[in-house]
Amino acid sequence: MKILQVVPRYPPQQGGVETHVCEISERLVDRGHEVTVLTADAGEEGFRRERRNGVRIKRYRGVAPDGAMHVCPQITWAVRNADADIVHAHNYHSFPLFFAALGVGDRRFVVTPHYHGGSASSVRDKLLSLYRPFGRWAVRHADAVVAVSEWERDQLANDFDVDATVIPNGLDVERFASATPLERERPYLLTVGRLEEYKGIQHVIRAMSELPEFDLLVAGSGPYREELERIARCAGVEHRVEFLGYVDDDELPRLYAGADVYVTMSEFEAYGMTVAEALAAGTPCVVREAGALVDWARRDGSLAVQGARSSEIVNAVHSLNHVDVDVDLGITWSEVAEFTQKIYQN
Repeated sequence: MKILQVVPRYPPQQGGVETHVCEISERLVDRGHEVTVLTADAGEEGFRRERRNGVRIKRYRGVAPDGAMHVCPQITWAVRNADADIVHAHNYHSFPLFFAALGVGDRRFVVTPHYHGGSASSVRDKLLSLYRPFGRWAVRHADAVVAVSEWERDQLANDFDVDATVIPNGLDVERFASATPLERERPYLLTVGRLEEYKGIQHVIRAMSELPEFDLLVAGSGPYREELERIARCAGVEHRVEFLGYVDDDELPRLYAGADVYVTMSEFEAYGMTVAEALAAGTPCVVREAGALVDWARRDGSLAVQGARSSEIVNAVHSLNHVDVDVDLGITWSEVAEFTQKIYQN
């Protein structure tokens, strides 16, 4: 099959959606399919083509107000003129999915919304409110809708009246389970993800004043870094908070394995891939009781806090330190690609 993946951003850009599309695209290539990815992340460099691990990539320049939505009308033209049997668009929270729906024509159309229903930014909330009728039409226009979690499936049913098939994100469990833990002089907590306000890293930093026995390692990059550094200084913990920036894929499992506790206070998640990675490495997790993160709280070694108050985070970290972890995490990326291929064929 000739498969066209449409996504706001693609690696080396980091994020859960980016990882999802990359993993299934490369494995679909391994299965003999021809895969092309259209993105809206060309930036100042403008349109360019490249190939990564057998996947053809066409990057278009989009406009991203407040770092979101990726308005890129060129996607419609690119989809309309692409030689593809399947058009698979990702991420309801950005315009490329809508532009793909406009250009799909009579070809089979699959949507994976990665839907979490909201935003922590007032600008993005306004954009999402204006976008909702268009996004709803695009999702309902699909021949098949795929959710990455049971929570997301329920949200899609409630908000869009669509019946989605659940195909969870995959994970190379062995890659994390066999990792050699990173060794440091002091024990550390870990958080991984794009540095955005809604990820809630600021709450973990503020809690560090009541966790003097730990350092905090923050892996990831993003526009909120300067504010997080300021918060660390104001809290008097800047000497125990280390911003690592981008972390290579080969180094990330060691970070997870060496952490005493992984913490995420994100407000909006459709799945929670970093939690899966931490658990696979045998590291207990403190999560916020929000979005699909609530599904992880049911597992041994995970604990959800209702809010993001420092006292809640501190108590949860102390409760989980050195507990046993449930590492039976579900399916591999190869299985995700297999199930996705069946969706295409059906």
